[in-house]
Amino acid sequence: MQKTIFYHDTDCGNVVYYANYLKYFEEARTLYMAEKGFSVPALMERGLYFVVARQEVEYKYSVRYGDVIDINTKVLEISDIKIVFENVITNQHGRLCTKGKTTLVCVDKTGMPVPMDADVKAAMTR
Repeated sequence: MQKTIFYHDTDCGNVVYYANYLKYFEEARTLYMAEKGFSVPALMERGLYFVVARQEVEYKYSVRYGDVIDINTKVLEISDIKIVFENVITNQHGRLCTKGKTTLVCVDKTGMPVPMDADVKAAMTR
């Protein structure tokens, strides 16, 4: 996923506000799942909800107003109830800026962990 950094993404120093990276990771995961054939609303209709159980972020190099970043997303690990995603953000010069690892757990409407459907699990690993 490619994204241009706008003023509203930054702090008073024109550097991306640290918490905004979590939004970028979320957007990239949502697009990743859509590319695999699953929209978040469609999964919710099936009774499958994915909640963040753990988040790790490494800030390597500042992203600034006007930069164009690439957010590459992949699945590092998957089980019946858990998906671990990695996001790597590079700037327009190819420099590594940020790395993140997000653990999602599949839950039902009540928030109890449930196994994801086999087709979802298979698609995420393709």
